Amino acid sequence: TLMPPYSLSDMNLSILFILAISSLTIYSTLGSGWASNSKYALIGALRAVAQAISYEVTLALILLCTILLSGNFTIQNFNTTQEEIWLILPTWPLGLMWFVSSLAETNRSPFDLSEGESELVSGFNVEYAGGPFALFFLAEYANILMMNTISIIIFLGSSPTSTPHPTLILMMKAALLSMIFLWIRASYPRFRYDQLMHLVWKNFLPLTLA
Repeated sequence: TLMPPYSLSDMNLSILFILAISSLTIYSTLGSGWASNSKYALIGALRAVAQAISYEVTLALILLCTILLSGNFTIQNFNTTQEEIWLILPTWPLGLMWFVSSLAETNRSPFDLSEGESELVSGFNVEYAGGPFALFFLAEYANILMMNTISIIIFLGSSPTSTPHPTLILMMKAALLSMIFLWIRASYPRFRYDQLMHLVWKNFLPLTLA
């Protein structure tokens, strides 16, 4: 039997909608750093905003490349396209750049310059405690899970429609990718800020445009 259409979960431009909504976190980060009335928080917020905007350019270009390959903007179409072969196999350079860019976009190590304890105490959330501090970290980790889920949908074929538990398979893949995030955090030292910006503007952007 055919599943009924759900307007919110299967929009015509669902991938672009998710990318646009995720970009709104920049305003909360900048506002929290500015409202703290602390130079450490403001520097951390400015770093986070510059980093997020820079890497979103690369993410959007890689996303456009995958949309050209799948032929549609809907999430369901990515699933259909990858029934035979995952997109990560023919487009592994794009997948690698997407993974590194998603690490930087979510402020994870080795790109956690916005909350560098040795320089900025705790970054843009230095003046917050208790409930607001917990909400900041909940939003940060929710963003990580969302980015990992999008990565799975785009490059690793969210789940075959023929399997009995497609949602469970998607969740397991996203959890595995989150574990790789933690492994990288434990393995690599933090980048310098100029290296971080050179990586995206002088390496990733020319490669994705090419």
